[in-house]
Amino acid sequence: MASITHHRDKKTGAIYVYSVESYWDKEKKAPRNRQTYLGRLDPETGEVIPSKKKGKVAERAAAAPGVTVSSRVAGPSLLLDVLTRSCGIGKLLKKCFPADHELILSLVHYIVHRGGALSGAEPWSAACLHPFGDVIASQRVSELLRRLSADERERFLSLWLEHVQEDDWLCYDITSVSSYSRHNEYTHFGYNRDGESLEQVNLAMLFGQNSGLPAHYRRLPGNISDVSTLRTTVKSLDFLGAGTLHLVLDRGFYSVANLDALFSRRHKFTIAVPAGRKWVEEILDKHCDSIASPANYLVTAGDEALYVTTEFHRWGKNNHRSWLHVFYNAERAAGAFDRFTRELIGYRDELLSGNPVEDHEEFYQRYLVVRETPKRGLRVDFNEDEVQRRRKKYSGFLCILSNKVKTAEEALDIYRNKDVVENCFDDLKNHLDMKRLRVHTAPAMDGRLFLQFLALVYVSMIRAATRPDEKLRHLTVREVMEEMETLVRIKYSKRYGEVLTETTPIQRRIMDVFGIELPA
Repeated sequence: MASITHHRDKKTGAIYVYSVESYWDKEKKAPRNRQTYLGRLDPETGEVIPSKKKGKVAERAAAAPGVTVSSRVAGPSLLLDVLTRSCGIGKLLKKCFPADHELILSLVHYIVHRGGALSGAEPWSAACLHPFGDVIASQRVSELLRRLSADERERFLSLWLEHVQEDDWLCYDITSVSSYSRHNEYTHFGYNRDGESLEQVNLAMLFGQNSGLPAHYRRLPGNISDVSTLRTTVKSLDFLGAGTLHLVLDRGFYSVANLDALFSRRHKFTIAVPAGRKWVEEILDKHCDSIASPANYLVTAGDEALYVTTEFHRWGKNNHRSWLHVFYNAERAAGAFDRFTRELIGYRDELLSGNPVEDHEEFYQRYLVVRETPKRGLRVDFNEDEVQRRRKKYSGFLCILSNKVKTAEEALDIYRNKDVVENCFDDLKNHLDMKRLRVHTAPAMDGRLFLQFLALVYVSMIRAATRPDEKLRHLTVREVMEEMETLVRIKYSKRYGEVLTETTPIQRRIMDVFGIELPA
């Protein structure tokens, strides 16, 4: 690892700056240091005045006959190359795509650096350094997207999940991605989370809480409901040999069938449970009068005051062990009832549209009154007695069920940290320009989604590295890339080699945070 050292000239008082790299000398079997002169320290500004070596190279090359000069943007590639090595993604891509891994990495560089349609990769590849090295023609991109087979992609995702997973909690969620395609069997009209009137595909994502990295994704038909995706996702991960998963799930994925499937496959989970379920209300009835006791008082890290209690619960016919953690916040009771009201309206609309959901049957029977007459047809009203009973007795409660976490405070921390996957979706659609897919065929769409997933890994790593730094935390990923754009490699023909342009203070800060060492 390189470090910076200063040497003062006793006669002149000038301070010279060197980069010192420690290494092991195999011949002498002893540690050694290698110093590289960087320049002189400006006594007024404290900045390093670079050496004139680069200028001398340029002067000699300019004076020599027949020497040609070329330049390419180098900064973004230097940063992304460091991330490729640090996370191990380069080795896995080479293993799964031996003939295409460099082209795949270059397109991922382009998506992270510039974003936009992949047709823009051709002029970008001519101006910037990237792993593939050559200009990437649009035809080559189209061929690659069609060539990336499902077997190759699934093999990579299996190895990547194993590489990332370890003992991490994996947040599971779904987003919709709009598409202009009219000839794709996976695009359908469905619940569009961006409010767009376009056909869409759904994208299910697993995101590691501790690693801070996307771990896995699945492409799903655009008209499939969230709750029905979990069982098929778990089955596909079992098929890939994923081992025991630790899942964090929102209440939208709660169903008896889903939890039965997780228990039967011995997966661990922490999930929010709707308070309107009868078995949950039976537990709430036991604690609603006594939960607001000083003995149950908890102040969270975010300075939120809650009353909490935990009840051991046997789940299902097989009496699986689990813990229901109950949280009460009187200030949020009104908001909780408002959310419940919106859910009820959604349940009513499901019945009126003729598209009932099996997992909502309990709510239909309890909170709705369904009538059908020859003249007025189907009519759905609210059961006001049950609705008001829910408002007065069960509003303000948050219930979290887990078959691993035994303490309420830990369960709440794990559940609330699931917003990492929501931030991940925000990056995917905004920074990585995937609000709408511009590919038409299913194979090309699958290839594009795979590239977007890889790019999301890099975006997540950049965010994780810059967030703790006071000077970089306010920069977006795109702004970090733009700051590195002015670091250019100038290459001379014949024997004159190449040099990099001088670095700015913000570039040196970025290079220090990411551990980037410029080539001598």
